[in-house]
Order: sequence, then structure tokens, then C-alpha cells
Amino acid sequence: MASSSVFDETYDVVVIGGGNAALCAAITARRAGRSVVVLEGASEFYRGGNTRHTRNLRCSHDGTAPTMTGPYEQGEFLDDLYRVTGGQTDKALAELTIEKSRELLSFMDDVGVRFQPPLGGTLSLGKTNAFFLGGGRGMLNALYRKAEDLGVTCVYDARVTGLTIENGYFVSAQVDHKGAARTVRGKALVAAAGGFESNIEWLKEYWGDAAENFIIRGTRFNRGDVLRLLLDAGVQPVGDPTQCHAIALDARSPKFDGGIATRLDSIVFGIVVNRDAQRFYDEGEDVWPKRYAIWGRLIAQQPGQIAYSIVDSRSIRLFMPSIFPAIEAQSIGELAGKLSLDAAALEKTVAEFNAAVRPGSFDHTVLDDCRTQGLPVEKTHWARAIDHPPYYAYPLRPGITFTYLGVRVNQEARMLMADGKSSGNMFAAGEIMAGNVLGKGYLAGIGMTIGAVFGRLAGEGAALHARN
Repeated sequence: MASSSVFDETYDVVVIGGGNAALCAAITARRAGRSVVVLEGASEFYRGGNTRHTRNLRCSHDGTAPTMTGPYEQGEFLDDLYRVTGGQTDKALAELTIEKSRELLSFMDDVGVRFQPPLGGTLSLGKTNAFFLGGGRGMLNALYRKAEDLGVTCVYDARVTGLTIENGYFVSAQVDHKGAARTVRGKALVAAAGGFESNIEWLKEYWGDAAENFIIRGTRFNRGDVLRLLLDAGVQPVGDPTQCHAIALDARSPKFDGGIATRLDSIVFGIVVNRDAQRFYDEGEDVWPKRYAIWGRLIAQQPGQIAYSIVDSRSIRLFMPSIFPAIEAQSIGELAGKLSLDAAALEKTVAEFNAAVRPGSFDHTVLDDCRTQGLPVEKTHWARAIDHPPYYAYPLRPGITFTYLGVRVNQEARMLMADGKSSGNMFAAGEIMAGNVLGKGYLAGIGMTIGAVFGRLAGEGAALHARN
């Protein structure tokens, strides 16, 4: 528990946030000999933001890492990123992220983070992503242990309510610490406090009333307070406010903090229909790790922000199930009734889909040749007739992980002001600046990559400024 004395001194580096990016910055700055305080808005139990819900880290490597198959060269990583973003990325920062990602496995090992053996199966991530032993919580606990062993001061329940910034320089942060108003002064600032995905009113500014139907799969604490303070203080924004990491989530999930257990990976194995029982997008466009994070936006654009994933008995065991049971029926008409869909409309959609399926060799591990032909919305891979009862369905809602509106940074992770000049002592890392690299779309695990890479850069830059 933090005593009032922690607010009495001026720190070399003030880190706002408590997840992967914040801890990488804090550890790096502390190793450089600087005094560091971490201000985490959540309680100790809920510390870590969305890092608590992660599983893996994407990184380039030469194939010798025991926790990954490979290799995964920088060029391939960059091609993957360009494909999912449609080229909407800061090229220099994207290349820097991928180049620096090669250092992350050794860095994580050095600070006590442990990984599982390579992952096989339908997610196709064995060569691209290293999976944390103990998941995100295990990874987070290791980072906190290292930070505390090094002498980093960690303050929980410390919600930042104001920032004093003069001519692009951070002076102090105003903090509500368990109901008491405090001030924290520092020679340099690292903002790593996440996006605004838990702020429904802010989301409604861009999405309208549809945002009321969004489910926030991550932390309820990412309300964007620090982001708003920085933008109001003249830091240059980056990113489309309507773009976000948004997946297809089981519609029965809790409003906040459902995490990975509520994600659905069934989409590529069947069809997805809206509340009018109509398909609206190619379910087999690409391998799932490159497409799973577009489905939240797609569903958000459908009537009522609701959709339904439908598979048959041939596919029900090919994907990681939701924590909620599938809705089961012996016929498509019966399934429609259980989903409150028009039975005739759903039967027609399924029949037309089945008739359009072309012969092919089904292989869920590659972009196979199973496709449809003649439909308004084709399915380009993994298309098989849905004709093996029983039939199964999952209701889907948009599940937002984090938003892409953020602060613009340079290659030192230093924030840029509205006039284009870099801040004298303010740095950013993690979701609060991820929109520099992610203009749209997502690659599994790259959020943790951006957080760790720019966390380390921000820690280095803040420490250097404080020393000077």
C-alpha cells in the first residue's frame, strides 16, 4: 500500500498506466539508474489493463527460439502488417516495431517472463507468436516482480485527473489516490494508460447509439482519461476514432472484462448471418489470426449490432469453444426458432450457400480450395455445405479490446505536439499510441509487440532526458 510519502518527492520518470507497455518502460528506465513511479488507476488485483487478458506476443525471429517454430523474418512480418492495415500505417514506425521485436524474447526472458512450447492447431501461430506461460496474468506478475525488485515505486488506485504541461513539457500529474487529491512531479513522463474503449459515452460520439450494444472484452478502467488530457494539452492526435481492435464475441458475455474466454473462433468453419438471416461478409477471406479482429466492426455495422455464427456437426470441434455452450438444433428451422430468426429466411440462406459450394479438399491449416461460386457474398476458403446435423449457433456481438485513436509519436516514442515539434519530456507507449502503427485491422499478438517495443524506447528516452 502506497503511503502519502510517495507523493512528496520528484521522480525522474513518471509512468502512467500499469500494463505491459508501462512496466517495460519502468523497468528500462530504472535499469538506467533513474527513480521511477508507476501510477496504476486500478486496484492491485485488477492491475495491468488489457495485458491481463492477453496470451501471446508476435515477434520476428530466426527460427532458433525454442518457444516458436520458424523462422519469421522481418519482411514477412511487414507484409502481414501491410496486408491487415491496407497500408494504413506509419511505415518508419512499423519497420522499427518489427526490427525491435527481434529483441523481445531475450528481454522477456531476462525479466522473468516464461513461455510455453510452440502452439499448434487451427490458430496457425506457431512460428509467429510466443505464448506466455500462465497467460497474460503470468507475464504481468513477472514484470511487476522485476520492477519491484529493481526499486520501482508502484502506486495502485491512483487515477490521474489532470496534467500540468507547459510549452510541451510535463511538470506534474494530479492524482486521485483513494479519494485524496495528490500531486506527482517528474522530470519525464511516459503515458501508457491505454485507449478509451471502456468509455461508452466517448464511443457514442463516433458510433452513435450502436455503442450501447458493444461489449468491452478488456478492462473497465481504460476510459481514455489520460488520452483526453494529452489531446486537450496540444499533443497531436493519430488514428481514426472509429477504428479499433474489435472481435466477434459471444453475445452472452459480461459487459466488461470477459477476456479471451468469450472470444469465438467458429466463424471460418461455417457461415455468419445477421438478424435478417443474411450473410454479409466472406467468412473464409484469410487465416483467422489475420482476420479475427475485423469481425467486431463488421457486426457493429449490422442491424442491432447482432449476428450469428452457424456450423454443423463436422466443424463443432475444430475451434476453441466459447465459455458459453453452443445453441443446438436438429434442423435449420429449429435453430432459427431458438435464435428468434425468420425460419424461412435462414433455411433459404443455408440452402443457397450449400448449393454454391464447389468441390475441394478441406484443410483448415492452409488457404484451401473449398469455395463458393455464384453468391452475392462468396466464401473463398473452407466452404463446406452445412448439412450434417445437429446444427450449432453462437450469438455474436462486437467485442472491443482497444481503440486506435491515440497520440502521435516519433521513433524515440516521444510525443509530437500540434505544431509538429516533439515534446521535450513526454513519451508514450502501448495502446495510447498504437494507432501510429495500426491504422486499421490487426495481427494477433501485435498489440503486445507495440507495447513492449515502445515501452522500452519510452523508458530509454525518459531516462536519458531525466539524466541530462
